[in-house]
Amino acid sequence: MAGPALATPSGGGLNLLNFAEQKIKMLHLTWFAFFLTFVIWFAHAPLLIHIKEALALTDAQVKALLILNVAITIPARIVVGMLVDRYGPRIMYSLLLFISALLCIGFAFAQTFDALALFRFLLGFVGAGFVVGIRLVGEWFPHHQVGTAEGIYGGWGNFGSAAAAMTLPLLALAYGGADGWRYAIGTVGVISAVYALVFYKYARNTPKGSVYFKPKKTGAMVVSSWGALWGLILMNIPMHLALGMLAWRLSPAGVNLFSTDMMYVFWGILLLLFTVQTQQTWRINVEHLRAGVAEADKYSFKQVSILNIAYFATFGSELAVVSMLPLYFLETFEGISAVKAGMLASGFAFMNLVSRPMGGWFSDKFGRRRSMLMLIGGLAAGYFLMGLMDSHWWIPLAVLATMACSFFVQAGEGAVFAIVPLIKRSMTGQIAGMAGAYGNVGAVVYLTVLSYVSYSMFFYVIAASALVGLVAVMFLDDPKGHITEVGEDGTVHRINVG
Repeated sequence: MAGPALATPSGGGLNLLNFAEQKIKMLHLTWFAFFLTFVIWFAHAPLLIHIKEALALTDAQVKALLILNVAITIPARIVVGMLVDRYGPRIMYSLLLFISALLCIGFAFAQTFDALALFRFLLGFVGAGFVVGIRLVGEWFPHHQVGTAEGIYGGWGNFGSAAAAMTLPLLALAYGGADGWRYAIGTVGVISAVYALVFYKYARNTPKGSVYFKPKKTGAMVVSSWGALWGLILMNIPMHLALGMLAWRLSPAGVNLFSTDMMYVFWGILLLLFTVQTQQTWRINVEHLRAGVAEADKYSFKQVSILNIAYFATFGSELAVVSMLPLYFLETFEGISAVKAGMLASGFAFMNLVSRPMGGWFSDKFGRRRSMLMLIGGLAAGYFLMGLMDSHWWIPLAVLATMACSFFVQAGEGAVFAIVPLIKRSMTGQIAGMAGAYGNVGAVVYLTVLSYVSYSMFFYVIAASALVGLVAVMFLDDPKGHITEVGEDGTVHRINVG
């Protein structure tokens, strides 16, 4: 049997105030955990001016901190995805929140740039929290509600970065003194540590009576065809290239954090890691592929690849645009202050509260593939429109254009993760981890492009890449019927996905 969460009758929306329903409690518990991870991840951003003054940082060192903030997130999402499938989201989210709390407090009270840089690099680990909740929410909600639930989880959790920007400067001011920023960031760490214990006490991996399916092998994603094995190896290449690009940006060619020789050392390590990962992927998959894959274990890796490409364009562009939009407004429109530019740009991230849940709802209501086509098409048109913006535009119209584009970007993200839990339940963490990593790869690529081209061309490049994503989504299959999973006791379970 599939369990009570899968037996919910089709139709009907989510009553988010119905706390008597266990899955609603679990959704609120989980989105707030994700919210905290984003507050931690971006706690430094609104306080950078204070951090720069306190440690007498150069502009290059500040830029290095921003790059280091996302460096480890790509591999972390892959690794955490594997671990959550193996050990369950309850343990993994609790551990991630607690470890990140310690790193956050360490960053808050670092006294040198080297210590600050180390903690900022390690804190990229907290960005993997997203993957954990995708698996948990997918366990608790049936197919006709999972898109909406995942959208609420992602959208409300993502708002943590905006919440940090709005509240932490005020908290630092309330603490007062030269170390106010330290106490503000440290407070976030303390809250995260406490919530880790709350989450562990109240969260459950599945509804009562349901089975938590685990992959048969760990160490690499298990695929069900030879074509999928080669596809998986190819899909791993861009992630290593993105990390190599980050190393280049930290070298003298970028912010000069370390020498060119050190960059070559990092490149060599990445090449070695890719070789080891490829051997591991081959070793884990080759035996069962030669023996023949049981029908119950099969799934379409094509679906995973398409979602990776879609998330590259959606979340990748969001991360990149949120990073540059305040500066864009400041430099494009005359006579506005840095504070006003930041407020104008904040509309892009603020849309997460409604856009991502709407994308999941569209997917539940109107079909997975159709929704993805509509939203990524809107994303391409939105970025093309942003490319047309210049200093002659009326500022409210420019803000409206960015918010309209933002709706399609974040709704597209919601549509991607409305499909992820419907591919292979026992591997949801790994699939979410890979798609999430591709979002970060997209951000690295887009921001690198920005360092060579004008703002307008930057937006046009994103629009063009979105069209590639649109073509890919045309080959997406709508999840339908059932997927099968085999429990540890050998019993076969059929899970309704459409």
